[in-house]
Amino acid sequence: MKIYLVGGAVRDALLGLEVKDRDFLVVGATPKAMLDAGFKEVGQDFPVFLHPNTFEEYALARTERKSGKGYKGFSVDFSSDISIEQDLIRRDLTINAIAQADDGSLIDPYGGQNDLDNKLLRHISPAFAEDPLRVLRVARFAARFHHLGFTIADETLALMTQLSKTEVSELTAERAWQETYRALLTDSPWIYFEVLRQCGALKLLIPELDKLWGIPNPEKWHPEIDTGVHTMMVLEQAAKKTQDPVVRFAALFHDLGKGETPVEQWPHHKGHEGAGVAVINNACRRLKTPKEYQELAVQVSRYHLHCHKMFELRPNTILKVLKGLKAYRNPDFLKQFITACEADFNGRLHNEDKPYPQGEYLWQCYGISKDVDTQALIEEGYEGKKLGEAIDRQRLLAIKQLIKN
Repeated sequence: MKIYLVGGAVRDALLGLEVKDRDFLVVGATPKAMLDAGFKEVGQDFPVFLHPNTFEEYALARTERKSGKGYKGFSVDFSSDISIEQDLIRRDLTINAIAQADDGSLIDPYGGQNDLDNKLLRHISPAFAEDPLRVLRVARFAARFHHLGFTIADETLALMTQLSKTEVSELTAERAWQETYRALLTDSPWIYFEVLRQCGALKLLIPELDKLWGIPNPEKWHPEIDTGVHTMMVLEQAAKKTQDPVVRFAALFHDLGKGETPVEQWPHHKGHEGAGVAVINNACRRLKTPKEYQELAVQVSRYHLHCHKMFELRPNTILKVLKGLKAYRNPDFLKQFITACEADFNGRLHNEDKPYPQGEYLWQCYGISKDVDTQALIEEGYEGKKLGEAIDRQRLLAIKQLIKN
């Protein structure tokens, strides 16, 4: 029995990055031998074991052979005579197929270290095309390592494009969302969506987003013109402002309503805020995104122009926006909303570093109007609908006073 450290832990250590999770590969062992050594079996599709003390994962070396369609269409062999080289070749990218022995020596039969030096994401073998999830994984790695200068090898991008024409549609929403979620957590999440669009996968996974490229905006407000380009700029700004994937997702989806504008109305998009609500709801249901992602994306679509025009709004409209955002019940949601709107404002050519006082003003309107002595109103005899109206009047007076000052 031989044990190797494999995958991301080896790759990240060689890149000088923090190693968070360690996975181990066991060569020359059987499930019985692992159980006899005190390991606990947890794998369902193939044998994976937890170390009795560290609880780290140890997988038996295995080979995979395509036996059907989709990502589940594989037959697996995990017999004890599988070699380390045979296991490594089934992996997706060369940089993920480097193993480290107990003595620190590296087993790198497919040129992973060379590709790390050249900052190249390159597939190992034609078997790459057997698993459609790898299209999304490579896009995610491109996003994760973009700041290091990594690019996708031409031949790998060609395979991804071919795979997008065949089996990407076989991916379940759950697996696609998991990769997308992990991409949203990277330093450069917009790269993930740009890569998916480049290889043709985006129009299959999120057609509502893919269709935004080529749709013009008024040059006065959007010197970058193209709505798809603008959307990527907004996501980039959101990534600079927050690590919150919910805000980043809302920034990504905020303009989906522009895809519904009739061509004859271009480059104007009157009413796109409201039009985006149904589009976002439908897309999120299909993608099976968590509820909190859907809720913020919908409200950013609905109210982002209100936030941009804060200094033009009447006090009762400001109160309506705050209530629509449920700010008085969940101020953290309001903070997320303002951050997404600020990203939209800065996600425009020549606007990247401009201040966004509108967001601060909306937050001030909330702050000055949030504390209403509800108990005093109840003691005055207000109840039910009348109580709600009295609370609104006090909040409106506070907002008016702020505007006056």
